[in-house]
Amino acid sequence: MKALFIIPAVAAAFCLDLLFGDPRRLYHPIRLIGNLISLLERILRKIFPKTKKGERIAGAVLAVLVIGLSGGIPFAALFFCFRIHILLGFALEVFWCWQLLACRSLQVESMRVYHDLKREEIEDARESLGRIVGRDTDFLDEQAIIRAAVETVAENASDGVVAPMLYMMIGGAACGFVYKSINTMDSMIGYKNDRYQWFGTFAARLDDLVNLIPARLTALLMILTAYGKDYSRSRAWRIFRRDRRKHPSPNSAQPESAMAGALGIMLGGDSSYFGSVHHKATLGDPERPAEAADILRANRLMQRASVAALILFALLRILIVLVIMRG
Repeated sequence: MKALFIIPAVAAAFCLDLLFGDPRRLYHPIRLIGNLISLLERILRKIFPKTKKGERIAGAVLAVLVIGLSGGIPFAALFFCFRIHILLGFALEVFWCWQLLACRSLQVESMRVYHDLKREEIEDARESLGRIVGRDTDFLDEQAIIRAAVETVAENASDGVVAPMLYMMIGGAACGFVYKSINTMDSMIGYKNDRYQWFGTFAARLDDLVNLIPARLTALLMILTAYGKDYSRSRAWRIFRRDRRKHPSPNSAQPESAMAGALGIMLGGDSSYFGSVHHKATLGDPERPAEAADILRANRLMQRASVAALILFALLRILIVLVIMRG
């Protein structure tokens, strides 16, 4: 891809995502990556021995194959499109970058929970929440539903917006697909259960690695943009510094702690996944009970941080290009 077009391509894709959301009528490439992961898992489990070492090697081989195909195919397609005509390459770049962002879809899905709660439809709110979180939602009360929705907005602000935007700004859509393939592997095989304890080790650790910078950047940008009567920048900074390392994952508590501090509510705590309770530390202070409007506030802060991320990454890329040109 022509390096000159990365900034306008990512910016155009971000604007398209904000305006229209994910183009759902088209088959999403992430579904193809998911199908590839499932196919390779079945094949590799038959090839490698069902031992701790064997499953770890099989998981690593799967990761290498998925990353290579997920990044290599878009790279080749873009290369040839740019060779045919620069506008064709640019159009495909914009389209794929658009598909890799999830700012609008995250807002739409989480706001369904908000509207269900405003109508006092608790069962509908649980069902809507179940579409965007992995935890069990059948018995959550209103407070737990709100906290879960706010947490997923905070965490996915990094995974679904800031992180893919960062990697696309580095290497275009092909680099974005590499990131999303790692993120998808983690969501499918990165569990610490009997089936994936060893098979998913490589994918889970790789996901932790590629999200180290984006998760912290997302938190810092949330703190920076936490202005106005509904937020507290000083409290967001204080809670972030205190609670950002409280979760077993090195990344998830980073944006969640910043969000908890910005809103002045408590997040985290125990959650049930597939009938099994997972104990997690709480983030933030319970200065007031969480309310449905906090979902709206969380989305507003997520959007502010996303716009700030786009500006920051564009400026950094321009600076790097200028330094290289002068060198």
